[in-house]
Amino acid sequence: MKKLLLIVLFLSLQFEVASKAKVVETNRPYSYEILKQDIEKINHRYNKVDVKGIGKSHFGRKIYAIRLGEGKQSIVLIGAHHGREWMTSMLLMKKLEGYAEAYQNQTDFGTFSTNILNDVSIWFIPMLNPDGVTIQQNTLDNFPHNHQKHLLAMNEGIENFERWKANGLGVDLNRQYPAGWKNLNHQPDSPSYQFYKGKKTLEAKEVKVLTQFIRDINPMIAVAYHSSGEEVFWNYHNGKHLQRDKHIAKKVSKLTGYKLAKPPKQATGGGFTDWFITHYHRPALTIEISPLVGETSPPLSVFETEWERNKYVGLSLAEEAKHLKIAKISR
Repeated sequence: MKKLLLIVLFLSLQFEVASKAKVVETNRPYSYEILKQDIEKINHRYNKVDVKGIGKSHFGRKIYAIRLGEGKQSIVLIGAHHGREWMTSMLLMKKLEGYAEAYQNQTDFGTFSTNILNDVSIWFIPMLNPDGVTIQQNTLDNFPHNHQKHLLAMNEGIENFERWKANGLGVDLNRQYPAGWKNLNHQPDSPSYQFYKGKKTLEAKEVKVLTQFIRDINPMIAVAYHSSGEEVFWNYHNGKHLQRDKHIAKKVSKLTGYKLAKPPKQATGGGFTDWFITHYHRPALTIEISPLVGETSPPLSVFETEWERNKYVGLSLAEEAKHLKIAKISR
């Protein structure tokens, strides 16, 4: 009997340890399959989390949006516009888990109070481009056999896809938005592993999904996470809101230690934040994590440093959103 009680006690302790273990692991490449598992676990563990499928990629992978908080106002954080930038998905999921745990336990997250989530909710879209991520991680068996030949051609015959940036059809999602799109370089002029802007704006299914969702939630501030370069971009025809938006960008620059980008003389456009700024006249930031790495994904060895730099960004911007005075935009 005593032995049985010890076994029961041991198993209960093991269960308690397992239940407290972190969901998001950061010691391996972050795939679409891992993302789905992590979202399910976080949704089950934390009652202040609301998970939505907002649409699908061209090849049928679900695009998720996860809401944390009870505030009527909101901000949105988006990861993995590009296939080789899956580290941004890992970053957002770790951020979601950390915030959700603190919010449920009614505790601070580091130096920030999670009470802000009662007023301003945070929407996380951790992986906008699941097809591109799957290709970049060299798991082409998850695509139709006849399409694999097209992918190889778009990758210039190179069998290693680690440089892949586009979606599953060879369209660069962050060159698809209706803000300066016509002025973008027309090269390449056909689907490619990177930079092909498509035949028209909002052509890619993933971009259609995102823009419709943004219209639905009407966020106060939007952030698109990218890699690499350790820089904060914030300016695209901000007009009379230039100083307001620069003030917010400077705060994020100081918080992360990333360089604050200087407004270019001729902005190129076509990106998500370009569209958000010009359509909503609200602040939007493109945050580039990781030192420059060229045409590949950042190494896992940089993640912990990038996490420490970025872990408070969501809560900080939620605070900023609470005090923004902006005009309403028709959806």
